[in-house]
Amino acid sequence: MTTTSPRTGAPRTQRTVRVGRREIFLTEAGAGPPVVLLHGGGPGASGLSNFGRNLDALAARFRVVVPDLPGYGRSTKGIDRHDPFGDLAGFVRGLLDALDVERAHLVGNSYGGAAALRCALDRPDRVGRLVLMGPGGIGTTRRLPTRGLNALLDYYRGDGPSLRKLESFVRTYLVHDAASVPRELIEQRYAASVDPDVVANPPLRRPSGPGAPATLLRMDLLRDRRLRRLPAETLVLWGTEDRVNRPSGGRALLATIPRCDLYLMAGTGHWVQWERADLFNTLTTEFLTRGES
Repeated sequence: MTTTSPRTGAPRTQRTVRVGRREIFLTEAGAGPPVVLLHGGGPGASGLSNFGRNLDALAARFRVVVPDLPGYGRSTKGIDRHDPFGDLAGFVRGLLDALDVERAHLVGNSYGGAAALRCALDRPDRVGRLVLMGPGGIGTTRRLPTRGLNALLDYYRGDGPSLRKLESFVRTYLVHDAASVPRELIEQRYAASVDPDVVANPPLRRPSGPGAPATLLRMDLLRDRRLRRLPAETLVLWGTEDRVNRPSGGRALLATIPRCDLYLMAGTGHWVQWERADLFNTLTTEFLTRGES
């Protein structure tokens, strides 16, 4: 299906592709080197709700692919609980295969950042450059979870999902400026969060049971020895007021990844691509085109 951008009127293609056992809904726009945008794992998340302020700007230079990750939006629900990031990394590779793309730049926010990084570790030949915004999996087993991460993981617990809980999570933990997120977006995310298939099987939950320690270890990407040999040039963007994933993770990545740049955004929360969209779009475009004539 062909649609148009509500901002610029530029054409977009929306379709569902088969990736292994899953049906994945995605939006594409632009032409040029392929760039895949991987959204975060908060309740009600989807590709366009995360990257609505970025797609048009990036599509001016790139072929931009924005999928709904497995478990979210209009894509097939369900994720491997024993190795979530490994499952997502395999999904990214499968998506590239389905699109007949040999190699792509990956841009990932939070949960999507962990997926991008794990994919680059598992299959560096399939990944060009990385842009990671407050990625998950950075020191997850070394300190107690933040209040923001607890709010995310507890959304479906207790009295269950509600518009009040969703609005509190978005305005308190995703952004520093609570007024920057319109009510319409919150209502859209809430509607997505109460999809019966999602409520029955939330895609992101606290590991439990006998296998939980091993799962947590696999989800702590800083412990992966391959990180020190990662060949991908990497740009890490982190809001100094991030209340979901600690900004200190940015410095840890800077000290570990061989070719890594770090940009800390003052007065910005977890959702840097939303709150600082113009700066994000500029930095990402310049980084992904660096070295071009």
